[in-house]
Amino acid sequence: MKRWSVAISVLGMLLACTACNRTEPVQVGVKAVVPVPHSLPPQIEQTPLRIGMGAMITPKEGYVYYQRLQAYIGKKLGRTVKLVDRGNYKEMNRLLEAGDLDAAFVCAGPYVEGKEKFGMELLAMPLVKGKAIYYSYIIVRKDSRITEFEELRGKVFAFADPKSNTGKLVPTYMLARMNETPDSFFGRYIFTYGHDKSMLAVAEKRVDGAAVDSLIWEYVAWMQPEQIKLLRIIARSDPYGIPPVVVRPGLDPLIKKRLKDVLLSASTDPEGNDILKGMMIDRFVAGDDANYDSIRAMIRTLVHRHKE
Repeated sequence: MKRWSVAISVLGMLLACTACNRTEPVQVGVKAVVPVPHSLPPQIEQTPLRIGMGAMITPKEGYVYYQRLQAYIGKKLGRTVKLVDRGNYKEMNRLLEAGDLDAAFVCAGPYVEGKEKFGMELLAMPLVKGKAIYYSYIIVRKDSRITEFEELRGKVFAFADPKSNTGKLVPTYMLARMNETPDSFFGRYIFTYGHDKSMLAVAEKRVDGAAVDSLIWEYVAWMQPEQIKLLRIIARSDPYGIPPVVVRPGLDPLIKKRLKDVLLSASTDPEGNDILKGMMIDRFVAGDDANYDSIRAMIRTLVHRHKE
């Protein structure tokens, strides 16, 4: 199972996560923008651009992919780029709020929370198979007798991060629609702090089921199909806005524009396109905040139920 971490490390930037609502997220198709050279003040050019990546998967064995993206962005911007990795979404949001990160690849749920709490700004969204959406998959072992989410009652379940959209809030919302909570429904549940770790926990029979990011699942199925032969999907959520690229409030507008131009034009550049293909990303498009309205609706429902 060690190869699992190697395969899915590529998708660290995409991870993660909130719940189900019938509102279809906005589908976006935006023409790539070719970067225009700009000059920055010397003191800004000398300051490393701090970008948060890979909060939800094991990055050590596949760190080369992060390094390729880091080098590409740095070359296009003409300045040093520093990668910052944290093991959970809460810490990534804290660093953005404190100004200790300039930009980050975050989960959809933490983006919604960060925008409301401290003005986190949406910069760009990746398109995967032509769409800026993803799903939560409820999985079990292939040899399990469980065929429906409802049959996990009283079982041991794996969530990803407490703030993960697909890995925590989606299944929590699914339970709310059944008039249940994780505490009332499951016999026991754990947090793995990684969608790959949740998949592994199911495969090794440490839990009976898990909620995982569809992007991670699809990538493993593409690159290492033998690694998921022990697993089976029993439920799929409604679509939600894909994990975006964000920037901290107050970031210099020129820096923000240049970073956005690099991302949006990467698919038209041979080197950039090669990196994106390795990450199963078609291209980046300009961020559309309406793409995350279904997540907001889900959160409002959960908050309302909690108050009842």
